[in-house]
Amino acid sequence: MSTQQDAFERMAMPHVSALLRVACRLRGDRTAAEDLVQETMLRAWRARHQFREGTNARAWLFRILFHQFYSEGRRARVELNFVAPPAPDQAADPVETLEVNQALAALSEEHRAVLLLAVVEGFTCQEIAGILSIPIGTVMSRLSRARQALRELLAPGETCAKGGAA
Repeated sequence: MSTQQDAFERMAMPHVSALLRVACRLRGDRTAAEDLVQETMLRAWRARHQFREGTNARAWLFRILFHQFYSEGRRARVELNFVAPPAPDQAADPVETLEVNQALAALSEEHRAVLLLAVVEGFTCQEIAGILSIPIGTVMSRLSRARQALRELLAPGETCAKGGAA
């Protein structure tokens, strides 16, 4: 095994499970998600000379994943599974989980992507801007609108209008 390959594996391999988790949510199908991650890793290997040591390898890999996903023409629209199954020691209400999944699926693709990266994967707005190649203001706006839309979808009629009296 070459030194270059060793360095690439040390940089990329720790992030494969997170890439697969996001790919599954984007694709809705494990096999298609595995294909997306495999293509992402292949593209990362081919572009390894472009990666700068000391930068965020995880964000770089996610950027490649999203570019690959979008380059495939956003085909295969599927019901997305954003809510992870509960840990064995936690009891989840299946109706509530279904409602959350349906609400997330009702969001636009752009809003789902920002929510997924921010809330599930824990990226900062700056990192999300780099991953999705959009301005940070757009990230913050989409994140705010996505959260508001999710609140409205999950609790219709409970959103209180600011500054207005009933």
